[in-house]
Amino acid sequence: MSVERMVLAFAGFAILLSLALGWNISPIFHNANWLWFTAFVGANLFQSAFTGFCPLAMILKKLGVKPAGTF
Repeated sequence: MSVERMVLAFAGFAILLSLALGWNISPIFHNANWLWFTAFVGANLFQSAFTGFCPLAMILKKLGVKPAGTF
């Protein structure tokens, strides 16, 4: 799996997880502040579309994951 696909998979997972944790499913896990994490991930995806800078992509490259050329 390339860096780009791993970034997209992680972003999708993080958004879905934080939305589930922000939703009032259970009083134990429910906290509306998880929606701030959703906004952070979305904003990071938005800025990386214009700048090409992605912190997760840099971390994955240092861990040895092969890039496909986008980031």
